[in-house]
Amino acid sequence: GLASKEFTPGMVKAVFDELANTAPRRQFTIGIHDDLTHLSLPWDAGIRTDAAHKLQHAVFWGLGADGTVSANKNSIKIVGEATDLQAQGYFVYDSKKSGAVTVSHLRFGPAPIRSTYLVEAGMAGFVACHQPVFVERYDLLEHAKQDGVFLLNTPAAPDQVWGTLPQKMRAQIRDKRLQLWAIDAYAVAAEAGMGRRINTIMQTCFFAISGILPKDEAIAAIKHAVDKTYGRKSKRLVELNFKAIDMTLAELHQVVIPANAGIQFDEKCWTPASAGVTAIPDYVRNLTLPIYQGKGDQLPVSSFPVDGTYPLGTARYEKRNIALEIPVWDADLCTQCGKCVLVCPHTAIRARAFADEAVKDAPPTFKHVPARSKDFPAGTHISYQVAPEDCTGCGDCVEACPIHDKSNVSRRAVNMAPVGPLREQERDNFAYFLRLPEFDRSAIKHNTIPSAMLLDPLFEFSGACAGCGETPYIRLATQLFGDRMLIANATGCSSIYGGNLPSTPYTVNGAGRGPAWSNSLFEDNAEFGLGMRLSADQLMGYAQQLVKEMAGEIGGDLADALLGADQREEAALYEQRQRVALLLDKLARSSHPRAKELASVAEWLIRRSVWIIGGDGWAYDIGYGGLDHVLALPYDVNILVLDTEVYSNTGGQTSKATPTGAVAKFSAGGKATAKKDLARLASDYGHVYVATVAYGAKDTQTLRVFHEAESYPGPSLIVAYSPCIAHGYDMLYNQRQQNMAVKSGHWPLFRYDPRLKDAGSHPFKLDSAAPSQPIKAFMESETRFAMLARSHPEAAQRFLEAAQQEADQRFKMYQDMASAERNPEK
Repeated sequence: GLASKEFTPGMVKAVFDELANTAPRRQFTIGIHDDLTHLSLPWDAGIRTDAAHKLQHAVFWGLGADGTVSANKNSIKIVGEATDLQAQGYFVYDSKKSGAVTVSHLRFGPAPIRSTYLVEAGMAGFVACHQPVFVERYDLLEHAKQDGVFLLNTPAAPDQVWGTLPQKMRAQIRDKRLQLWAIDAYAVAAEAGMGRRINTIMQTCFFAISGILPKDEAIAAIKHAVDKTYGRKSKRLVELNFKAIDMTLAELHQVVIPANAGIQFDEKCWTPASAGVTAIPDYVRNLTLPIYQGKGDQLPVSSFPVDGTYPLGTARYEKRNIALEIPVWDADLCTQCGKCVLVCPHTAIRARAFADEAVKDAPPTFKHVPARSKDFPAGTHISYQVAPEDCTGCGDCVEACPIHDKSNVSRRAVNMAPVGPLREQERDNFAYFLRLPEFDRSAIKHNTIPSAMLLDPLFEFSGACAGCGETPYIRLATQLFGDRMLIANATGCSSIYGGNLPSTPYTVNGAGRGPAWSNSLFEDNAEFGLGMRLSADQLMGYAQQLVKEMAGEIGGDLADALLGADQREEAALYEQRQRVALLLDKLARSSHPRAKELASVAEWLIRRSVWIIGGDGWAYDIGYGGLDHVLALPYDVNILVLDTEVYSNTGGQTSKATPTGAVAKFSAGGKATAKKDLARLASDYGHVYVATVAYGAKDTQTLRVFHEAESYPGPSLIVAYSPCIAHGYDMLYNQRQQNMAVKSGHWPLFRYDPRLKDAGSHPFKLDSAAPSQPIKAFMESETRFAMLARSHPEAAQRFLEAAQQEADQRFKMYQDMASAERNPEK
């Protein structure tokens, strides 16, 4: 269909009906509602061509990375191989790797299935909801047909399930005479040791209820599919899946629907207001929210912006509510180190400083304590607050917390707790937290983690995976420089969670300033960002020229101050903004013929911070030519490479950043060559600031690198170690893995600052100590390496020896580079 929309039999008939008219339109569209040109044709959504085919339809609602789509693909294979039925599947999901809504449309029938469109409303005999929160957000039963089945994953007890459903859903169940089945799949998964992976549990329920296959035969087929899918990766994972499958049927219950149809219940449907979101802009109400609710295809053309630009800060309205547990701050135990804020992948835990009188009207459960730092004036309080409906429950904040209760070492200053009893309370607390005044940025130290984490982030609630190792770097950059950032983003994970319509995590501060973000192609991002730098410099130069020409009109002192401002420190930037505001005020009252011209470019007198962001697939491979070109030039751009050592967004393919011995797509037998040393190659130019960082291993070095890179008046390159689900471990432990990567020599930390040469010092600084553990421990802790030891142990041993040799040689080379400062004669 048009723009990948549906193209159904009803639409086909509408086209032929139009052609049969005596005067058919010469131009028309189908599948959209074009209320601007009025060229779209109406169609009858009720027309069907497969009514005689005796098809069985099933629709499954899941969450990205919960395994729903994979399980349904296996179900299609099972039915196709074990029965005489034909099978078909269509899967609806967006570009996010995890955390997004997925809808699986399955068809089964005795004849070949040629329905090239999704299951239509009122056709599904089986509807399953794998995420409890969906019942309040989506019209799950729109697809259900009369006398069908609805399977719900819910933590509620069987006799309590009915009371948790929204009124509309209850009415649909009654009107369509649906069977209602329930299971607490997350409880089963947790008991089986599966974490949040519920796919095989819900798949077992489907076969048990649908009767497409006998139960025993279906369970045997599911176990065979599990072994085939996961056997190569982990034998233990297969065993855990088998255990979960065997536990499932005992926990599956049919819910008794109350006979009294006249009973009224409280409505539970989700709205932005129910999520504590107020003052919703029209564009959010009319465009963003319908897309969030799965109704985007129903929007008319007039709903969309003419120029394709979208406002910042729309991710705050999404409120996905996907966490089972959220962090709870223990204010009495906390030392206010800020590490929990630093590591949070979704900016769901925040810190803010404020005067104690500002919280006199705080909710009774809102926590705040006096600031420990002597850098703040007396009476300053600090709060650490979670956004309960935006948190993904990854637990990274708890793992990062260095404080343990001496009387109970399992208790920290941040602890996970079930979200259910806390959601409404913490929703109100977070809404109050956001209303608190922002602390003066110029009064906060930017060079320490505790203080820097008090700066408001301008990147929040992205669609990245739970525990993502990339997003903390981006959030940190926006905390430090976001109110003046121009961002060129390469295609990849960072562009998907950074600007995937309609969710925009980049946002603005209280003054309305924030990053300006754009995504070009995969291969030209460096050049794209260079263009931003050149255009910003051109506009600044033009504005400065006009200031010189109009110095007599605006005042010589103001002109000199505008032209001579350093703008490298926060206080200096604040002063320049004050000057620009004064300039605009004078220009508004000026009759000078060029006053309006200068007013139109006056904002460009404030220095822009240009950032070029992308992953290793872009920087090491597809965009390397452009990256090298930009590095070879003298222009002031900051390049941030989020190095996951694999093409993450496309499913885990090998890149030149993939290390020796790692298993990835296109390197199924382990990568036979070494990882490209991008940082060292860039340092060879001599005029490029270069650094490697890993926030989970040395956060103070990471913070220092970001400041140094941004202040360097030329090209800078930060190569950031970014743990990824493709590495094959629970992302709860991504900081542990960063530590192991550094301590084993897999990821040495260094800085190369050309400014030090002018100061008479050596520019290369090695920031990590000599490896203190063998690389074997690091490699064995990640499935991407460990799986080869199970399938090809001899090859794995060769790769391990090669990786150890590479790590030793690399660190020795860096030591020699660093020692040149102390031994210049060498």
